[in-house]
Parts: sequence; structure tokens; C-alpha cells
Amino acid sequence: MYKPFIKALPGVLGVLAAAIALPATAQSTHYPLTLDNCGVTLRIAAPPQRVVTVGQSATEILYSLGLADRVKGTSVWFTPVLSQFREADASIERLADNDPSFESVVNKHPDLVAAQYEWHVGPTGSVGTREQFAELGIATYVMPADCDSKDNSTGGDGTRTAAFSPASVYKGIAQLAQIFDVEPVGARLIASLKARQADAVARAKALDLPEDLSAVFWFSSPDTGVAPYVAGRKGAPGYMMQVLGIHNVIRSDDEWPTVDWETIARADPDIIVIASMDRRRYPADSVAVKRAFLHQDPVAREMRAVKQGHIIEMNAHAMSATLRTIYGLDTLVDALSTMSFTR
Repeated sequence: MYKPFIKALPGVLGVLAAAIALPATAQSTHYPLTLDNCGVTLRIAAPPQRVVTVGQSATEILYSLGLADRVKGTSVWFTPVLSQFREADASIERLADNDPSFESVVNKHPDLVAAQYEWHVGPTGSVGTREQFAELGIATYVMPADCDSKDNSTGGDGTRTAAFSPASVYKGIAQLAQIFDVEPVGARLIASLKARQADAVARAKALDLPEDLSAVFWFSSPDTGVAPYVAGRKGAPGYMMQVLGIHNVIRSDDEWPTVDWETIARADPDIIVIASMDRRRYPADSVAVKRAFLHQDPVAREMRAVKQGHIIEMNAHAMSATLRTIYGLDTLVDALSTMSFTR
């Protein structure tokens, strides 16, 4: 079994050491296990031995829980796998960089399919519906971060009915740990992520940032120069901004609304955070394309953030509701520590 990942920053070593040293209070999972997962009752008869993941979040959580040997196929990748899992990941078949076919998933003979997004295996699943998998005796699990306090029936990336909280990510970690009977490992992983966030927030407070500091998060655009996909106020980027005391200039509750550049320019954010990814579905998936547009477009180049060089690159996966969101806090704080803000 692959060694689980527990990473500590210098400022939180003591916290993590204490958490890891505590005796595990979690009990062994009793099977059959019944869970409510995104409105579906999930029944697990025994620890899954063969898993296919549809989404990088599910993949990296299973790796972090020390379960890489159970993963028989992966798909839907935005960025490279976390560095500590490169060796393990290299030995596991990647079914597709984006959406895999239903047949390719089924052909791996999984007893569990773990998905990051409900639209992959939900009622109108682009890969397959939960009912289709159930007919073949395959259980499906959707990460709670994509369905808790979120309405996915609106189409697209869905709409948040309440602000994202990492509690939904921790819930996913805890439930997967329970499903696989590795609850103490899950508890330690959650403790490490909480400690990492606490450290990032403390460092941000020490920077004495302007109280009205504002930002926009740009994920991508369907074409160069058209209205970009930017982060709504209730998603993972909204959460990062909220805990660090940054104002999101986008007021939509949609996960990734399209907002024209004239509207963004009028808001004139202090910071522009751009997603960095390997995916190339759209031209603006590229950081180089994003940067070139910001400096060349007659509207965008007049924004304060562009003129002052306050453009931050962030791993695209951190902008989704995943454990990488906590890493995104580090990215923001590290970049902010190098900036000065003048109005």
C-alpha cells in the first residue's frame, strides 16, 4: 500500500506532530456500510478492491489515503499529479485526460467509481448515470464538495446555494476513509490540511493587507477576448478570498459565470488570479495566452492589477472545491507577501 501523504509547513510542525501522535479514536468500519451521497443511498458490502476515478480530486484523495494500489484507472486531469505521487500515478492507467467513455471505465471491472463532479455520473452523467453503473453492480461515489449546498440542476458548473466550506472536502476524505476502512489515516490527513490553512491565515494577517483589497479569479475563456469564466462569490476561490480578507469583485452565485471584461475593468480589482493548467480545451487554458491578453487588450491592460503586475498564477485544481484549495491559500499568501498596494 502506498504511503499516505501528510505534509507539514514549518509553522505547523508542532500542530501536526501532536495530531499524528494522538491515538486513533476511529473504529474499524462495519460492513455493510450505508452512506447518503449526494442524495443517493450508497451501500458498500466490503472495502473496494478496484476503483476507477473520474476527476483529479478523487484520485489525489485516494492517493493521500495510501490507496493508490486500489486505483485501476484515472481520468479528468487539469494539472500534474501532486509531486509525491508521481511514481505511483505513473503505474496506473490514465483512461482519458478529460471525460472517459462509459465502456473504458466498466472495462476496468471496478467495484467503485469515485467522481469529482456530479455531472460526470449524476442524473445526466456525461460518463454514465449512477443507475447505469448500479445495473452492473458498480457503486458510485461523488465528492460531497460538488453537491453539498449546491444545485447542479441549473446546468453548466452549477450554482452554490450556500458558500463553499472545506468541511465538504473533509467530509469526502472522511467518508472515503470509512469506505476503505482507513479512518485513522483520513483523520490525520484532515488534521494536516486544517493546520496548513491555519498557518496560511496567520501569515496573511501578519501582512497587514488593505482592508478593501479586491480580486478576480480567471479560470479560462471559451475563446480569446470573449467573456471569461471567472469565480463566483460562493465557490472555492470565494472561500479563499473570504478567509484572507479579500473582496471578490464578482457577485454571481454561479460556480464559474461568464462576465465581460468591461464589467471586470470597471470593478478594477487589485489582484488578478489566473489558472495554470495542462488542459487545452480552450485557448485561454494557457497562462501565456491569458497574460498576453491582459497586457494587449485595450480594456484589460488599463486595470490597476495589470499595470502594477499583480497577476498571480494558481494551480487550476486549487480553484475547484478540492484539497488543493488549501494549497491555494499558500499560493495567495506567498504572492501577496511580495506585493505592495498603492491607489
